[in-house]
Amino acid sequence: MRERLFSLISKYNLKANSALGQNFLVVPDIIERNVERAGLKDDDIVLEVGPGLGVLTDALSKRAGKVYAIEKDHRLIEILRKEYDWQNVEIIEGDALRVEFPEFNKIVSNLPYQISSPITFRFLRHEFERAVLIYQLEFAQRMVAEPGDKNYSRLSLMVRAKAYAELVERIGRGAFWPRPKVDSAVVVLEPKPKDERIELNEDLVRALFHHRRSTVLAALKKSHHMLGIGKDEFRRAREVLFTMPHAKKRVFQLTPMEVKDIEEFLVAEKILG
Repeated sequence: MRERLFSLISKYNLKANSALGQNFLVVPDIIERNVERAGLKDDDIVLEVGPGLGVLTDALSKRAGKVYAIEKDHRLIEILRKEYDWQNVEIIEGDALRVEFPEFNKIVSNLPYQISSPITFRFLRHEFERAVLIYQLEFAQRMVAEPGDKNYSRLSLMVRAKAYAELVERIGRGAFWPRPKVDSAVVVLEPKPKDERIELNEDLVRALFHHRRSTVLAALKKSHHMLGIGKDEFRRAREVLFTMPHAKKRVFQLTPMEVKDIEEFLVAEKILG
């Protein structure tokens, strides 16, 4: 795998496009472990975002029934089509945040780091069984953080509301070409059963976590404009807000269910539309 990748880099005189977050994984053992973690079967349909030079794609194609690989860089698409004779891989050219996703049941990707947050939220709006994803280490730590942890954030809460996330492996910078400035990590993501998922008002979550160290009441006071609530309207509602569930709790300590309690209270009191 490693020799294949560097031979392609040399053959096409490739330079990674930093604007697209291109850092190619070059360690075969990590690729193999991620393929194993996906638990692929002959009838699985895999989505891969950012196939790069096809090293992971090639491994996926040997285990899955079908692989859809979304790539934005036309240079790399031309190389993939010239160098591989895949029968079960379809390359989709375009931006993974905008193209229409095909049907799939698993995701395995070494993600471009600059789209980590929006692509993760996009994944969670689709039905799938398991995702094995490589992120920047700091991002991965925030994904799996628990309420009250120093890394607990809007991302942590929104992921926790919809899925189980586990950081299963830390990856050093030397595992990539070109070498990134930060370490990476593998996260396994599995959606919760439908009856356990919590749908949250994203504007409310954003407003609360804009002041994550504040109490819920203080955070809403500082961020009410983010909910379309004017200063006078908020002032009139202030006495009611003192009776709000979890009003004195720090935002970074909130569970998804507690945020749902707050949301339902605000809707019932006609403070939130």
